[in-house]
Amino acid sequence: MTDSAGTPPEPDDTADRAAGDGSGAGGGRHRGDRRKRTGRGRKRTGRGRQRTGRRRRRSLRWAALGVSLLVLVVSGVGWWLYRRLEGNITTDLTAVEELERYDRERPLPAPHGARNILLIGSDSRAGAENRKYGRDKGVQHSDTTILLHIAGDRRSVTAVSVPRDLLVDIPSCRTAQGTRNPARHAQFNSAFAIGGAACTIRTVERLTGVRIDHHVVVDFHGFKSMVDAVGGVTVCLPAAVDDRDARLKLGAGRHTLDGERALGYVRARKSLGNGSDTERMDRQQQFLGALFDKVQSNGVLLNPARLYPVLDAATKALTTDPGLDSLKDLFDLARSLRGVPTERVRFLTVPRRSHPYDPNRDVLAQPAASRLFERLRKDAPVRVVPKETTTSASGDTERDTSTGSQNPSATPTFSGTNATSARCG
Repeated sequence: MTDSAGTPPEPDDTADRAAGDGSGAGGGRHRGDRRKRTGRGRKRTGRGRQRTGRRRRRSLRWAALGVSLLVLVVSGVGWWLYRRLEGNITTDLTAVEELERYDRERPLPAPHGARNILLIGSDSRAGAENRKYGRDKGVQHSDTTILLHIAGDRRSVTAVSVPRDLLVDIPSCRTAQGTRNPARHAQFNSAFAIGGAACTIRTVERLTGVRIDHHVVVDFHGFKSMVDAVGGVTVCLPAAVDDRDARLKLGAGRHTLDGERALGYVRARKSLGNGSDTERMDRQQQFLGALFDKVQSNGVLLNPARLYPVLDAATKALTTDPGLDSLKDLFDLARSLRGVPTERVRFLTVPRRSHPYDPNRDVLAQPAASRLFERLRKDAPVRVVPKETTTSASGDTERDTSTGSQNPSATPTFSGTNATSARCG
């Protein structure tokens, strides 16, 4: 056979390369292509992660900016509210300046960190909302005066009412016109008419020997606003009331009084009880006890949403000395009273009896009055029991129920009530 016929043909390189795709150079090229594609995928994945990281960082920056703006807004609103509340309070600098003139003759401060605050309810008719209670004659009297003794351990409060008709020695006081009135023996509530809060404070200090640390003056409108701010105060009436002078008409039983009716309730004289100022003071004490009990029991002091309206009304209602004219001062005072048990908030009236020559005026009942004043000066405890009365030829007079004279170490007991007595059963 010839070569041309018997020799097989030389292998085709192209075919061989094609046959070797799976293991030859062609297969390597395919793997290289896959590696290139995979490498590009990895590069794309890395760039995606970078973009995701950048988005997260931007989101965190925006979140931080939003939180910062929210903090600034809340802080700004809080500061605005704070300044608004502080701006509501009226500071009585005139009384402070007058009291500084007589500082050497004033009693010593109470021991153990106790505080004495004089609460003065003015009968001013100034303002359109108060004209319905009578014409404003330009002269204010202390319609209600209460000496509030806060014990040094902050575990008890004693509120002592000073009768408006009590005859006392009023010192020489500076008048609103800048003149000085001579000292006189007169009805207690005329001290406020003569020389305002300073004259009333000096009169109380001379009467009791107790130094007054702070004072608060509240008028009719302020009282109503504070009652409305706490949602009214509940009282129970044993009989129906219809008093045109006090603008009060209520049936017997349980009532939640708004500010307007509450004012009539604490001011009424002719249609409740025997019409005496004694019973009116008792009613005022019971009402304050009910108010204290409500503020403590319904969480006002711990709930900012409920506390703000009360603070707004209270600060607008108050005229006070520089020691109580800031929110911090008022908050510290409220916080110190928050832990006082309701049954240890005691109310009583200065022991007194009818004047021997004028049954419409009172004088101190001794030695009970002196014993009470001494306990307050020493920050010593007192007890109160339900009031007892005896009928004499001169009418109803308060019985001296003090028991401290026989045993000096015993706690004296006085006629009075506590805040729990104001609750409706």
